[in-house]
This record gives sequence, C-alpha cells and structure tokens, in this order.
Amino acid sequence: MSRLFEPLRLGGLELANRILVSPMCQYSAEDGVAQPWHWQHLGGLAISGAAVVILEATAVEAEGRIAPQDLGLWNDLHGETLARLIRDVRSFSKTPFGVQLAHAGRKAAVRRPWDQRGAPLTPENGGWPIVGPSPLAFDAAYQTPEALDQAGIERIKASFAAAARRALAAGFDLIELHGAHGYLLHEFLSPLSNRRSDRYGGSLENRMRFPLEVAEAVRAVWPADKALGMRITGSDWLPGGVTPDEAAALAVELEARGLDYVCVSSGGAAPAAPIPGREPGYQLPFAAEVKAAVTKLKVATVGMIVEPHQAESVIASGQADLVALARAFLDDPRWPLHAAAALGASPPYPPQYERASPKLWAGYALKGG
Repeated sequence: MSRLFEPLRLGGLELANRILVSPMCQYSAEDGVAQPWHWQHLGGLAISGAAVVILEATAVEAEGRIAPQDLGLWNDLHGETLARLIRDVRSFSKTPFGVQLAHAGRKAAVRRPWDQRGAPLTPENGGWPIVGPSPLAFDAAYQTPEALDQAGIERIKASFAAAARRALAAGFDLIELHGAHGYLLHEFLSPLSNRRSDRYGGSLENRMRFPLEVAEAVRAVWPADKALGMRITGSDWLPGGVTPDEAAALAVELEARGLDYVCVSSGGAAPAAPIPGREPGYQLPFAAEVKAAVTKLKVATVGMIVEPHQAESVIASGQADLVALARAFLDDPRWPLHAAAALGASPPYPPQYERASPKLWAGYALKGG
C-alpha cells in the first residue's frame, strides 16, 4: 500500500491522498478577475488526481497584489467570478479547491516575471504606493514601503477576513494564508524586514503577533468543517533572519489558534539569500523540524519534489504529512495519476480518460510509464 495515496483528514476536509497542487501565480487576471486562462489551468488540475487544488496567491486588497495581473478577492465581483469557476469545475470533478489569501507588502507593485524580469513598477509607470512593517525597501530598485500604523494593520486584518467570507460564499473548501516568500505576513516575522519598536517588532513573540492576528481573524469566519492553513518560512537562509526553530514556534502558536496545517517553504525575504533550490527536497528538513514540534497540526513540504518514489519516501519517513507540488504539475498535469501507477496504487482516472490508463492501454508501457 502506497503511503502517498493513503487518505488524510485535514480539519473537516477528507483528502483522498497526500498530494497538494501548490499555489502558482499565473499573472493572467484583469483587475483581479479570473479569465479564461484560469478555467483551463484549474480545470485540468482538477482531474489530475491530486487531493486538493490551491489557487494562486490571491490579493486581499488591490495594494497587496504582487503584479497588476494577480487574482483578487477584495470585492464581490472577484468572489462571484471564482464561484462560477468552481461551479463549472465541479460539474466534472469532485476535487476540493482551496485559495491562498495574500498581501505582497513591500514586494508589491512589480511587473509579471516575463515582462522585464519582474522589474518593480513606480507610480509613474503603473505602480502604486506599497506598505510593510518598516520603511525598508526589498532591494535598491524597489519602492520604500510606508510603515503600517495600527489603523493600517487593522484594515489589512479586516481585508483578510472579508476575503475569507467571499471565499466561503464562492464555495472553496480550504484557505491557505500566505506567510512566506517575503510577503507581508512573513515581513512581520522576519528581522530582515521588521525593525519596529512597538508590540509588532523586536522579540519573536512580537514579530509573530500580526500573522497570528490575521490567522485568528480568518479562523473566526472560516467554518471548522473546512480546512485552514498557512504557508510559512522555515528559513530566510541569511544570518539574522527567520530560523527553523522560529518556524516551529510559529507553527505551535498556529496550532493553538485552530489552524489545521502549515506548508513549510523558505526564502524570499531578501534578494541575496543563498538558496540551494536545485537540491531534491531541500526544504524537507524545515518541515521535519516543524512536524516534531506540533501535535495535531498537519505539515506539508514543498520544493523540488519531482519523482513519485521521492514523494513516497517523504510520507513514509514521517517527516511530513503532505507534499505540495508546483512546477511538477506544470510539467505533467497528470502527475498523481502517473505516480499512482509507479507506486502500485490505483490511478483515479476520470472515466473519459481511463482508456489511457495502465490497465487499459498497452501504449502506457511502451512510453516507459
């Protein structure tokens, strides 16, 4: 029996296996509204065999977008469009859908990655004023953010809660809060971006305060029969940044506030971090340290998980409860089906595609699995 294809309960959500489609920015929305590209992208992933499909980082306010083409959930039109998308997909797939709620903080207002390599935008060329925990720019070319005051902090917490209500009305099964990759929640946690001297800066307890308050605000409006998690950073990969033991401490506090899982990533707080991103499973040790610190909270790992037996060993070793894959799905949108065949599990093919399954198509063996 494959451990990767064992079911798992995540909060009130029953998962068919341990494979998550990680949020992947598509930079293809218009004014925050999903477009036909999202229908084809997400519709294909919904029949991949994954346990959950999580939508890309979705901004809780317009100023919190990474790029102008990010998805949004800051108004009702955004929610209504995503509700239609989910209804359409559920006409042919029962795969649960999640959404990653995000605010880009001091890394907001940049171009898409394929447009001048994601160069920062200024107010003169389509950008907008940005915010952060402290007036420290991410890099020399970036704007200097305005430090959030208490009113701004309260506004953004309310924006996360309002986006969660829209996600509920739209029919999502899961919310993931984006607390990694150098975006706003991570910015408050990291000493590299947070130099505040008030109750939101200094000690780890203070630096955790804003992410935890956002988690509390969303948990208050998100039903217990659905899943709630946060993507967190296991390391900033730089001296003076977030460390694995701080990530574990944050996870413990999130567990105490009723979250169901964390997905442990790393990096993004500073442009010069020496991240060994080509090493298979390079972030797994961070997930393992977090998992050792919590009791009920489920832990997902992400980053250079490519091959089915590798993913199987992650779950079998007990270092993580779930694997989250991103680029592997862009390369192979049927990754879980092929992984099931490789691991001796039963691939959950849609009936329309079953004729191409290993048990019905001789060509499957000819192509090498």
